[in-house]
Amino acid sequence: MEELDLILESVKQDMDAAVKHLDHAFQRIRAGRASTTMVQDVMVEYYGAPTPINQVANVSVPDAMTISIQPWDRTAINAIEKAIINSNLGFAPSNNGENIILNVPPLTEERRRELAKQAKAEAEQTKVTVRNARQDGLKELKKLEGISEDVIKGAEADIQELTDKYVKLCDEHLKIKDAEIMKV
Repeated sequence: MEELDLILESVKQDMDAAVKHLDHAFQRIRAGRASTTMVQDVMVEYYGAPTPINQVANVSVPDAMTISIQPWDRTAINAIEKAIINSNLGFAPSNNGENIILNVPPLTEERRRELAKQAKAEAEQTKVTVRNARQDGLKELKKLEGISEDVIKGAEADIQELTDKYVKLCDEHLKIKDAEIMKV
């Protein structure tokens, strides 16, 4: 039965990874407040190599509507500004020679709806990934030999149970994110 346990564990790991990816995707979707996660994926051309912004500067949030970026090397300030503009985040960076300040504009009702739609699409994609993990698990079960049909049916039920649990988890995460986005 070790093979069965391995299949179930593999399916569970794939579903866990899908939900973790969803959480990461939700962090990138802003919900009205400034957050360092809004710029975490910005890559800065630093000495000829694309480098994550948090490796060339200190990124902080002094208040709910501002992100402050303080480069460790002042010569990188223009490269950081350029990277932010090119990242299409919708921020207009301003610098005072030492820091870059990003003012996070309040969300309009239309933009909130767009973000909610984006969050829903991410959740749906995660559900597809969860269902694909179920399909992979079921295919692996069919390949097993020398195991009774009852045991296989039980394992199939376990996989379906996992699928239902993770789809429900996706819905719960979406509900929380949606409330966060729509809150004015």
